[in-house]
Amino acid sequence: MSRVWKLHANVNTDEIIPGRYNVTTDRSQLGRYCLCEVRPDFPENVKPGDIIVAESNFGCGSSREHAPVALQAAGIKAVIAPTFARIFYRNAINVGLPLLICPEAVEAAGDGDDAEVDIESGSIRVRQQTYQAAPVPPFVQRIAEAGGILEFIRRYGWEGI
Repeated sequence: MSRVWKLHANVNTDEIIPGRYNVTTDRSQLGRYCLCEVRPDFPENVKPGDIIVAESNFGCGSSREHAPVALQAAGIKAVIAPTFARIFYRNAINVGLPLLICPEAVEAAGDGDDAEVDIESGSIRVRQQTYQAAPVPPFVQRIAEAGGILEFIRRYGWEGI
């Protein structure tokens, strides 16, 4: 079971990880300060396997990979939103953070709700209802399982693509 952290629309990358913490690539430091200004309770209370459920245009702003890395390092299993900023979407794939598009689940979920998310099938269960997102494509699942695009290429080479 995952806890839902519900966020507003247009959460930008500086809200995900404030710029002053982007001076490192140390994952543990990025996770430690993830969402610290938007949700001061987040860094101390997030648990591995929790999920972010956000309104539209999640991840807008700069093109730094620090934002999806910070979410991963904090323990976030997946992010569910009706829309994502394009560059954030690609960066999330590159680091292996699953993103699901499901407006119905976003509308239904509340902050602190328990939820079950199946990345492979795209199934999202919240408040005793099941919602269906498009499943994460198998190739993207393989990137996530490998730990990101760089590790995927190290393991499987360019032929794996």
